[in-house]
Amino acid sequence: MADKTRFARVFARLQPYRLWIQTAFLTIWLAPFGFQYHAVCAPVFHCYACPLATFGCPIGALAESSALIGSLAGVGILHAIPFLTLGILVLVGALVGSLFCGWACPFGLLQDLAARVPTPKFELPRWMGYLRFVVLGALVLAIPYFFGIEHPLFFCRVCPAGGLEVALPNMVQQAAKGEAVVWPNALKVTVVVVFLVAIFFFRRPWCRVLCPLGVIFSAFNRASAFFLKLDRNKCVT
Repeated sequence: MADKTRFARVFARLQPYRLWIQTAFLTIWLAPFGFQYHAVCAPVFHCYACPLATFGCPIGALAESSALIGSLAGVGILHAIPFLTLGILVLVGALVGSLFCGWACPFGLLQDLAARVPTPKFELPRWMGYLRFVVLGALVLAIPYFFGIEHPLFFCRVCPAGGLEVALPNMVQQAAKGEAVVWPNALKVTVVVVFLVAIFFFRRPWCRVLCPLGVIFSAFNRASAFFLKLDRNKCVT
């Protein structure tokens, strides 16, 4: 417990520099020096189809693996299990739990930057946090397993990261070249628009309500080697 306390104190001292640390991690996720290795997933929410993605997306890997396992009908499924991705998630979760989300995730950084805009901020009901389990269980695992990647609710088809990091840049590039602009499906457009509006009025709405990766890491919080503990008696805001 003493080691955990010391670790928490270190992060407390680093808190004023958190935005800079998040930005430093962002440079790692955005293919520095052109390096890309999508066979390995980064433990953050970041679309692998982004032209600047260094690593693969763990949630996309889980969803695609679930679809592949479902299509194999029990034959040779061992080869479809994403052991490397699961190992990375377990390792990071066992070490720091969801602490990594707040300090390294590029999608979290985007929401933190939007939160700095002086707009009215509202609180989300706590029960909405359980929707993350629905996203993980249904959109990431169940729907791909039973219906495959072509289903309109397959996670990658509605993922806001894909909309912002892939679809939007492609549309801008197509428009700049005078080509016909290919729009993503209506559901993904709706998700992206709602997300972009919500981040200015709620603090980290994606992380707190819908992020399936956060569900995985939060499962390790009580058992992780290091964690941050909220002391409400010392809170001033």
